[in-house]
Amino acid sequence: MKWQAVKGTHDVLPEQQAAWRQLLAAVELELGRAGARELSTPVFEYSEVFEKSVGESADLVVQKEMYTFEDRGGRRLTLRPEFTAGVLRAFIEHGMHTLPTPVKLWSAGPLFRAENVQRGRYRQFHQVNLEIIGLSQALADAEAIDLLYRTLRACGLTRVRMRVGSVGDPDDRAAYNAYLRRELEPLRARLSEASRERLRLNPMRVLDSKAEQDAAVLEGLKRPIDFLGGAARAHLDEVLERLRDWDVPFEIDPGIVRGLDYYRRTAFEAHYEGIGSQSALGGGGRYDGLIESLGGPPLPAVGWAMGSERVLDAMEQEQAVAAPPDRPVLFLVPLDEDAVNEVAALAVRLRRAHRVEHAYAPRNPGKGLRDADRRGAVYAGLRGASERAGDEVQLKHLGSGEQTRVRVAELERFLQEVS
Repeated sequence: MKWQAVKGTHDVLPEQQAAWRQLLAAVELELGRAGARELSTPVFEYSEVFEKSVGESADLVVQKEMYTFEDRGGRRLTLRPEFTAGVLRAFIEHGMHTLPTPVKLWSAGPLFRAENVQRGRYRQFHQVNLEIIGLSQALADAEAIDLLYRTLRACGLTRVRMRVGSVGDPDDRAAYNAYLRRELEPLRARLSEASRERLRLNPMRVLDSKAEQDAAVLEGLKRPIDFLGGAARAHLDEVLERLRDWDVPFEIDPGIVRGLDYYRRTAFEAHYEGIGSQSALGGGGRYDGLIESLGGPPLPAVGWAMGSERVLDAMEQEQAVAAPPDRPVLFLVPLDEDAVNEVAALAVRLRRAHRVEHAYAPRNPGKGLRDADRRGAVYAGLRGASERAGDEVQLKHLGSGEQTRVRVAELERFLQEVS
């Protein structure tokens, strides 16, 4: 059997690592400036943590997308399919409600969902997550949206636009769900199988469907924003006013919904032009009742998640990935057996300040220069009997072809000057 990565997983190769570091550096900079602190949670939790938070109508439950297993003690555990539940479990467990309000926490790492694999969607994938806990004001919603937008801009993306809407308060959602049941039950047979199940459990989730047959049925129906009560409408209006003040580009999306049951009021998404129909890079919203339902204090919260793989795809499309800083300044070539240990010792000393590599066996000059060129080195350094006699290294600049001899004692200073 030819072994390969499991379907829905992927390797991050050495040449791709710089882009991942660039993404996380932008996240840490932008969110850190806003007072958010990094929190790392385990990759698995007790299954009830996720089941309680996502709700029975979520695809994670309905379509059995969670990776759930029993450990040797008979405990039901689940690989985390999203961050919020685990972050809030940690928030409650460690008494973070005593910290100054708001508490801003960000996380990054792998998540796991057994879903259909497509561009930018994997079974092991990565997200960046932000939670702002303790504020019910619309100002917190606007800040969350602004931070998602600014973080994506810090990644080098210029074609990002936010979509903002509202799913209303619980009574608004109930009224809209009742409306959808009335309208869609007579058309049930025309819906996809997944949407028929959503209609039974949480009709608003039908709007999340990407199936063409569902789009035809949904055309012409009212949207959640049409059912907002006065409080939810005023909240949304204030969010939009703040975004205009802060020059965050957005459009109102009347039909926006969130995939998990705990959301209320503000919902938003970040979209990018240039990565196809699946243009959403991330999204989030407000979830005021979730912390209390998990056994914590009755604190409001708002948050978002963005897909790392999708953001990296957009960065590649926009050519926003900086050149990887992994080019050796010097590749040392031993020309005889005595020089093998000499160049190794020299490389160890020079690595205190520079990236230096070397061959591990004698090479003739031609072979050594080709090895240096394949590694992208700036200089090749040849060391053999004649160089040993003068305690030197013969250097060749692989771009210009210029050659010079440098004494070993002066080599570190030389590399400092040309770097």
